[in-house]
Amino acid sequence: MSTLPDLSRRRLMASSAALGLLGLGLRPALAADAEAAYAASPFRKLSEADWKKRLPATSFNVLRHEGTEYPFTSPLLGEHRKGTFVCLGCELPLFKSDWKYDSHTGWPSFWKAIYGALGHKRDLSIGMDRTEYHCARCLGHQGHIFDDGPQPTGLRYCNNGVAVKFVPA
Repeated sequence: MSTLPDLSRRRLMASSAALGLLGLGLRPALAADAEAAYAASPFRKLSEADWKKRLPATSFNVLRHEGTEYPFTSPLLGEHRKGTFVCLGCELPLFKSDWKYDSHTGWPSFWKAIYGALGHKRDLSIGMDRTEYHCARCLGHQGHIFDDGPQPTGLRYCNNGVAVKFVPA
């Protein structure tokens, strides 16, 4: 007789998802942190029409509808000055320029994010299990996290260039 606990399929899937996030070095609690930041945000009251007025069309598609820009089209690929990359939707600081690197993927990539600036969710939209991340303040879609980045984290935050803007130091 097995001494393993009788896990329901739901509990097993939840445990597997949590282990997957931990394997990526992510804290599952960040989703709660992001929820709290969003709950206190004036951006939660903006309508679809408000967002359309605030954002360029490509940025609107990415930030509000989880789209993806074409690779190698972002001018931010060549941005190497000191500064901060902020969410285009609400200007929340997301990444320091020191954390940017050339991943050769065609999108701005970072090996670390500012703590508490991002919320995460599971994305199965293209048939593979990925971790998607959003701005914690306005919930704007930024990109996906992969575990093929450089040390010290081993992570690659693959960001859509049209979802952020660069603020020089």
